[in-house]
Amino acid sequence: MSQDDPTRGIGFIASADASARELATTALEREGFSVFEIEDTAMIVDFLASTRPDLLVLDAASPGLDLRGICTALREMEGGSRVRVLVLTEEGDSETVEQALEAGVSDFAARPFTSRLLGHRVRHMLRSGALLDDLQRSEATLESAQRLVHLGNWTWDLSGHEMKWTAETYRLLGYPLDHPHPRSQDYLSRVHPDDADTVARALEATLRGETAFSLDHRVVHADGTVLFLHSEAEFVRNPQGEPSKLTGTIQDVTDRKQAESRIRFLAFYDSLTGLPNRLHFNEQLKRTLELARGAGRTAAVMFMDLDNFKRINDTSGHSAGDRLLRAAANRLREAIRASDLACRVDAVSGPEGAVARLGGDEFIVLLPDIARAEDPAKVARRVLDAFRDPIQVGEKEFFVSMSIGIGIFPQDGENAEDLLKNADAALYHAKDSGRNNFQFYSPALNAAAFQRLSLETSLRKAIERNEFVLHYQPQVQARDGKLIGVEALIRWNHPDLGLVYPGQFVPVAEETGLIQEIDDWVLRQACIQSRAWLDAGLPQIHVAVNLSGSQFHRKDLLERVDDALGSVDLPTHCIELEITEGVLMSNAAATLEVLQQLQARGFRIAVDDFGTGYSSLSYLRRFHADVLKIDRSFVHDIATNPDAAAIVSAIITLAGTLKMRAIAEGVEHPHQRESLYELGCDLMQGYLFGKPVTPEETAKLLRSVAGQSGAIPTAPVPSESASLEPIPLSTGSGKV
Repeated sequence: MSQDDPTRGIGFIASADASARELATTALEREGFSVFEIEDTAMIVDFLASTRPDLLVLDAASPGLDLRGICTALREMEGGSRVRVLVLTEEGDSETVEQALEAGVSDFAARPFTSRLLGHRVRHMLRSGALLDDLQRSEATLESAQRLVHLGNWTWDLSGHEMKWTAETYRLLGYPLDHPHPRSQDYLSRVHPDDADTVARALEATLRGETAFSLDHRVVHADGTVLFLHSEAEFVRNPQGEPSKLTGTIQDVTDRKQAESRIRFLAFYDSLTGLPNRLHFNEQLKRTLELARGAGRTAAVMFMDLDNFKRINDTSGHSAGDRLLRAAANRLREAIRASDLACRVDAVSGPEGAVARLGGDEFIVLLPDIARAEDPAKVARRVLDAFRDPIQVGEKEFFVSMSIGIGIFPQDGENAEDLLKNADAALYHAKDSGRNNFQFYSPALNAAAFQRLSLETSLRKAIERNEFVLHYQPQVQARDGKLIGVEALIRWNHPDLGLVYPGQFVPVAEETGLIQEIDDWVLRQACIQSRAWLDAGLPQIHVAVNLSGSQFHRKDLLERVDDALGSVDLPTHCIELEITEGVLMSNAAATLEVLQQLQARGFRIAVDDFGTGYSSLSYLRRFHADVLKIDRSFVHDIATNPDAAAIVSAIITLAGTLKMRAIAEGVEHPHQRESLYELGCDLMQGYLFGKPVTPEETAKLLRSVAGQSGAIPTAPVPSESASLEPIPLSTGSGKV
């Protein structure tokens, strides 16, 4: 039947009375129906199964008519619920009417009737049915929409506790649709225990007419799931203007709450460690200082970072570094939780709020209420103790320590900015004092912190201003003084400070990430200078260049080395690459692969500072390095300390056994040379043979030895005044 014209369609008339069928047929055809007459009422169900009409007229007076059975069968058929059923009855036949109502018929027409009267009855019934269909469709659409947006409706009759719920309300609260007669207690019992008082107070206030009921709260679903609901309600008043019902909605806003929580976490917490971030901590610190200032209390902040974390991150990879940071954060959090001080956090939400990660390997701790200056020291010692044991990351163990700077409010800063700045200065003082310790702020530290900041600022401009230079120190054969090579050592020709040695600026470069750019410059410049000496016809020697851990473990190391040599067409045997023992052993498998690729290109490999690290002899055998460099700390005491002499002898023997050459660094006195030579070490480097000098002075040296079979005279022992020249030290990116 058309929705636009509900009086058109197919009609079945089932009656044993021919005159009744004729009247009904005339009435239905006048209304535009195609009519099918059924005389045998027992065949009605079969007809309905094959053809679904829009209207079914049943004559209750027909013998054997099973009114209930027909209606039941019709409702069970697909689309059967849309068929309108009109029953013809005798005037006053209340029993048939009752049976028809129970069976679910649409309308009745009592005899006697005319075809016109019956037509009006049919038209009215179909139009009413169409409106009912529209209403049902609207309700279904509304229910579907509410289901899609997780919105439920409810009504509460204030005369009792009975409620009416929509299907979505049942679903959100976790009750089956056949749950009988829902009551207010059914609703309230689902409210999360932690939110129950809040919801109860809000309802009471609404019932008293004080406020509208609108709030977010949690409910515990029947399956145990916790949902966030947004609830709203308002009064429905009776004709007398008095509140008679409370009607409301509940909507599932769990996704929104989770998104808001995630946004807040991203804004205020560190995603790697889960600790509060800098923004969160700064807000907490400001609130804490306001409370402390008003109450006359003393507070403290502890600036701290992991010692040598950058070296671990560079040598073991960022994934291992991230895992180490997470483990360190957990260890720090536990150490602070163990402190009674950190648990008295008036301005911070919970003891864990007292610890934050500022970024990288920097952490900070807030102690909001301390009784005496010794209290932060106790917490700092607890933190240092917490890092005595190694941290396990996968199959590796890392020994890391903390450097801590402490600032006290109000004496070290009356506001958050000054307090943090001074605690940071104390941190750098702790680093300069050997790391793995804590230092309180003192005014003298301000000058040092300012100097370091100035140094960092200047360092960032040093490369673009071409302020770095390389000096070269000779490496010789002790038996005949023959020059075999030079080591490239970086200097910073600072416009105000003069010549600055690596020990003063390399640690700053490593902490700021500038070391990689400096490393690249050293390698390129050494290649350029070596090419220039060859082009000038000077004797061919190798130039030793130190590869820092940061540089060595870069994925593009091989490409950078190839580019540096290729740009000046320099043979690989002109460059000797030095790596420290510590770099050699970090991530040994990956290191072996890189070394093999470098040696396959023709580079000589030297192990620097040998004897000061933690080499595994089994790995050293596999590395096949060309040179072991004996650290100056052993050379210095070789003539007076039997232990030093024994270590040097062992290194020389080890080098010979592994078919490597040993070279001693820091040789300053003839007796050191003699002792080394007697132990079998022929290659040496130190002031006895020459100080690091400029490229021009090195060129003069090369010209002078060209006519002396490559030999250079032994330099005199440095005088007291000469001792002002710093002794070469390993700095991770070269020596002084």
